[in-house]
Amino acid sequence: QVRLVESGGGLVQPGKTLKLSCATSGFALAYYAITWFRQAPGKPREGISCISGGADPTSTTYLESVKGRFAISRDIDKSTVYLQMNNLQPDDTAVYYCAKSRYFYCSDTSHDQDSWGLGTQVTVAS
Repeated sequence: QVRLVESGGGLVQPGKTLKLSCATSGFALAYYAITWFRQAPGKPREGISCISGGADPTSTTYLESVKGRFAISRDIDKSTVYLQMNNLQPDDTAVYYCAKSRYFYCSDTSHDQDSWGLGTQVTVAS
């Protein structure tokens, strides 16, 4: 059974950092892309970062607004994908989800994901 469980969210001040984790099970992480999405209140869900499947070095993608601030990585041995978020801003406030792609390559469309976690809340406020 495929499972993805996010953790690491919380309330932080602007400019601070958080590191989200996506613990996976039920499939071989090395073979599938994993994408982080977020959804803020009243806004559509958006894909913010993806790490491809396959051998290292993998390819990564980022939403323009998080480039240079967020970094995605994975630990195959721990079956976990991480999202390091630096210099957080109030606009980053959202529920963050990780999702498993149907494919090894990255895609930020919901249709290309076949399993989702329940999400973790990130709130950035002073």
